[in-house]
Amino acid sequence: MEDGLLTALAQFGPAGLIGFLWLYERRSSVARERQLDEAHQKVMSLDRQLESLLTVIKDNTRAINCLQHSQRRLTELLDRLSLTGPFRAARGCS
Repeated sequence: MEDGLLTALAQFGPAGLIGFLWLYERRSSVARERQLDEAHQKVMSLDRQLESLLTVIKDNTRAINCLQHSQRRLTELLDRLSLTGPFRAARGCS
């Protein structure tokens, strides 16, 4: 602290010191509240981004499952056709 500030505080006595500490605490409190607000906004932004990412992952998983199901069904149909269909004779199977 500067000497001028110390002498100013000394001239107001304990009430001046208490008032100074209260003002200092309020200023610090405002800065903490601002930091908390910024952190909260960042967390909320990340939450929205995470929600969007999870939606995309769910949609992609659903699409992959549908594709897998379609390919299995197509494979089963091709296997059935190759065993019983007109392609059997053309491939030389008896």
